Amino acid sequence: MIIKNIMSEDPVCIDKDQNVCDALRLMGKKNVSRLLVINTNSEHERELVGIVTEKDIAIKLGSSRYGNMAPSHFHVSTVMTGELITADPGMDAGNAASLMLENNIGSLPVILDDEILGIVTKSDLLDICRGRAYERYTAGDVMSTEMITVSPQERAVHARRMMIDAGIGRLLVMDGGELAGILTAKDMTRAVINFRKVVPDKHKSSRIRNLLVEDIMKQNVRTVEADTPVTDLASMMMETGYGGFPVVDGELEGIVTKTDILDLIVEIEGVF
Repeated sequence: MIIKNIMSEDPVCIDKDQNVCDALRLMGKKNVSRLLVINTNSEHERELVGIVTEKDIAIKLGSSRYGNMAPSHFHVSTVMTGELITADPGMDAGNAASLMLENNIGSLPVILDDEILGIVTKSDLLDICRGRAYERYTAGDVMSTEMITVSPQERAVHARRMMIDAGIGRLLVMDGGELAGILTAKDMTRAVINFRKVVPDKHKSSRIRNLLVEDIMKQNVRTVEADTPVTDLASMMMETGYGGFPVVDGELEGIVTKTDILDLIVEIEGVF
């Protein structure tokens, strides 16, 4: 299958000179986690100059350099990724999955002759997994058993650093050997934004540094069992928008994410 047939057309774009609050509002309105960043040149033509994700914003907002700045005070160009990896509309889906895995990215802008045709994301690729070739695989076959976890009492800034160092978008929160919640980059971003709205400027830096994981994590985590078919996992991810599910059979056994499923896509679809 080629990505032209599964990509999202008319991707949501934002100008590089708009601010981060504009970007977050647009993501919320359009229910997306990434925006293509454009610049309008002197000939009034749109040029693709980058991509910005919720994870990018979370990393910047929690940094010491930008931690005391209001999100409305810096441009999208400050937080975007400018070195883009793009795809041709005729690229095979397996190759697209492989390219995402190799570069630890969640999407590929689809470009032809400098024209933005669309964007293909991990979520778009999940649709392939609802085919018959994937019915015999389960969560237990694809899950990751080497999990990075954090305590509810750990500081959120430390959890953010763990995400950055590991190149991941979520942490499982464990309390006394039990799964207590899950913390994602999206949770971090929204918490910091909301926190800054209610805390006086002179206290923001110290209060944010003392914010705990339990203050912002999601509780009552939705889990799956090891024998859950990959076809069902793909459908659940597409329906809920969740990027991963802990795998629990009496106790925590692993976590299955979109990245784990992409590994399976590469294996089944092949890379040429």
